[in-house]
Amino acid sequence: MVQLFIDGGGFMWPILFIFIIGFVFVGERLYHLVKGLASNEQFAMDVSETLEKSGTNAAKAKCEESIGPVANLCYSALEKADAGVEAAEKALDQSGSIEMASLEKNMTWISLCIATAPMLGFLGTIAGMIVAFGQIAAADNISPSIVAEGIGQALNTTAFGLVVAVILQFGQNIVMFIIDNIVVTIQKST
Repeated sequence: MVQLFIDGGGFMWPILFIFIIGFVFVGERLYHLVKGLASNEQFAMDVSETLEKSGTNAAKAKCEESIGPVANLCYSALEKADAGVEAAEKALDQSGSIEMASLEKNMTWISLCIATAPMLGFLGTIAGMIVAFGQIAAADNISPSIVAEGIGQALNTTAFGLVVAVILQFGQNIVMFIIDNIVVTIQKST
């Protein structure tokens, strides 16, 4: 595997860098989203029961103890509870927009990495073919061994760029699946 990376030439390093950056963003999103799964629809019902039994301050304290978008929404609604139902609903709408933006944070960077990796791979392919044709032009005798290095470089960069994009796309799809489930939970909870 290391030899294939080395044989791919100079374009392998930017592709590896893109992979690391994309993987970090996928990991950050997964960590953030999995933490947010702690509060769900049942949590919102528990907060409602706490509000009825113990009052606003106890319900706020329950929200402060939990992490996630549902807990944040409940807390923002409870902060405006004294101002009436309309104020609480407005707070829910505003908080919902903020929570949605928070869920989708850094998704653009993941998409950028998915798009950039294969393009760098194809650029490496062009560079490899230029090397191969340069070797053909310099040789008096055309043989497969003359062009093998350039074509090998071309194929390695293409493969590596596509593998990176596939791995990051898989990670992005997992993140999007979790986001969709959290959005449904938020809608049910409000």
